[in-house]
Amino acid sequence: MRNALDLKRFYMGACYYPEHWDESLWADDLGRMKEMGFDLIRIGEFAWSIFEPQEGQFSFEFFDRFLEQAITLDMKVIMGTPTATPPAWLTHKYPEVLNVSMEGTTYHHGQRRHYNYSSPIYLELCARITREMAQHYKDHSAIIGWQIDNELNCETNVFYAEADHLAFRRWLQQKYGTLESLNQAWGTVFWNQTYDHWDQVHLIRPTVSDSPNPHQALDEKRFISDNTISFAKLQGDILRAEAPNQWVTTNGLFGHLDSHRMSDEILDFMSYDSYPQFSTIYPDSGEQPLLDRKWSLSLSNVRDISPNFAVLEQQSGPGGWVNRMQMPSPHPGQMRLWTYQSIAHGADMVLYFRWRTATIGTEIYWHGINDYHNQPNRRVAEAGLVGKELQKVGERIVGKRYVAQVAMLRDYDNEWDGELDQWHGSLTRPSELSWFKALQYAHIPTDVVTVRPGAETEQLQDLTKYQVLIYPHPAILREDTAAMLQKYVENGGSVVFGCRTGYKNESGHCRMQPLPGPVAELSGIQVEDFTMVNGTASPVSVELNQHTNLIDAPSFNDILRIHADTVEVLGTYASSYYKGKPALTVNRVGEGKVYYWGAAFDLSIAAQLLSELQIVSPIKNWCELPDTVEVAIRADDQEELVFLLNYSSEEAEIKLHVPTEELLQGSQLQGTVTLEPYGVWVLKK
Repeated sequence: MRNALDLKRFYMGACYYPEHWDESLWADDLGRMKEMGFDLIRIGEFAWSIFEPQEGQFSFEFFDRFLEQAITLDMKVIMGTPTATPPAWLTHKYPEVLNVSMEGTTYHHGQRRHYNYSSPIYLELCARITREMAQHYKDHSAIIGWQIDNELNCETNVFYAEADHLAFRRWLQQKYGTLESLNQAWGTVFWNQTYDHWDQVHLIRPTVSDSPNPHQALDEKRFISDNTISFAKLQGDILRAEAPNQWVTTNGLFGHLDSHRMSDEILDFMSYDSYPQFSTIYPDSGEQPLLDRKWSLSLSNVRDISPNFAVLEQQSGPGGWVNRMQMPSPHPGQMRLWTYQSIAHGADMVLYFRWRTATIGTEIYWHGINDYHNQPNRRVAEAGLVGKELQKVGERIVGKRYVAQVAMLRDYDNEWDGELDQWHGSLTRPSELSWFKALQYAHIPTDVVTVRPGAETEQLQDLTKYQVLIYPHPAILREDTAAMLQKYVENGGSVVFGCRTGYKNESGHCRMQPLPGPVAELSGIQVEDFTMVNGTASPVSVELNQHTNLIDAPSFNDILRIHADTVEVLGTYASSYYKGKPALTVNRVGEGKVYYWGAAFDLSIAAQLLSELQIVSPIKNWCELPDTVEVAIRADDQEELVFLLNYSSEEAEIKLHVPTEELLQGSQLQGTVTLEPYGVWVLKK
């Protein structure tokens, strides 16, 4: 069962590091937070040396003094376990805890996240510090919950210490039982890679042409995920036993980690760290870039894990380390916009990172609300405005769930396999972004749903609330997943597939059957031929029925053959040697439909298919607005709240066909009105 943050009130606050500041600043800092409407802080996640200055010697006096001040001002606290930054005494005495690159280079003390999850002594020491902290703070009146570690698998999500190779070998022995089964799963007969002793088996190591066994590579990612979850569970189990009245979470979504399973097994709810301004230095490509609006896609993924969640780090200023990630300053209004972006997508708790910009260390340019000088600035004023607004309307928002009629499907198998396999991995992200753009610009709220092997019965029940499922390029498609989608369609839903669907099994082996494999019958078609569209190959176009304009069929083309009388051809290739062959089809199955598009998706085909699917915005009948404005809806049994977020530096003209209450300003809106640049409205529908 998915977990969710369950609150009766909205919590707003900031990340704070008392160890960075003179004690004379503490009272003033906390007092100003309260004046701004803040009531929550996060502390402790990088302070192992303060809690345990020498091995086995524990000290809580420093943070106890700080927490006494928090109690005085009725400030609630999230305590972090400090295992993301092992202290120098630990890494010096036990160098085997350090992480190692695939090439064998040891990552030494001097940064963060320089450890591995497999070292027995590190696991022992992490358990001890977690237990000591939990026993000391389990009944503390200020502490409401715990954050495990910090951003698991951030900085690096691969691990090659000797302890990791040994742990991988044990994981494989448990999964496969025998070397014969392992050799079969990895296809080691190819290029004579067959193993005849377990000591020969390792995580990926440097290979000629930097091209490892793809089945080994997929299992490596699965192992890393399981190993990370095991590391988190070690701490989670201790916190559950020692501090049962305080909740447990962890923050961030990073690679090679099944965050859904981790949340189910360990956490009360998932938390996220939202930094939309990464889009300024890592912009999305293609037509009409989403930029900071793309973070709504990431927030949708968090929401699939926990329908109501926390944002433990919300961007509040320009970000950057001394040697990378140099971002410009947010424009006036953008920090407020990004805060409500998180809230619109399901956040019921938001903490800004951070209260004050650090004057020391690698992150001296990762700016907080306050600047170094600690004087008033526009970010302080903007954060204070949000704090006051949420004091007024937070209770009406908290607990409401995001409402969507469309879901984009993902799965970890294809995400991890696609890192190496460019025959499908290179297609997924551009296709997802194109669909998300089309849905965003049509003002259609959208969920992201991760397909989870073994949970098909439960997932089918959840999927029935969606009119349309979009599954762009599921190269690895399990039989049970295909059966679930069959039932979904028979019951009246519509599914959209793209090229490269269904040609691999769960081990990453190519199926010896007509494509698209387990959904060939559901789709009513077979792939009779296929080709990459790159290099010297000319771009290919498609002619859609009843459309005069040709559209592109980018990146890869499946050339289709009809295999069922129920299939209708909606588009044919208009160029190349397969001119006239089907490119877009729809099959009617039971009460529903299955669409197959023989290429990657771009904005044009996604928009055309939205029209074909007859999906319209839920606000169409009472509100008209430009595509620069995002629509999000949160609802419960009592009411629906519609969030309008303007990502443009220009005013947005909005036409309301009925008078509408706007909650943040407490005003009535009607007729043609303008939403300011980077502005936010919360409307009662």
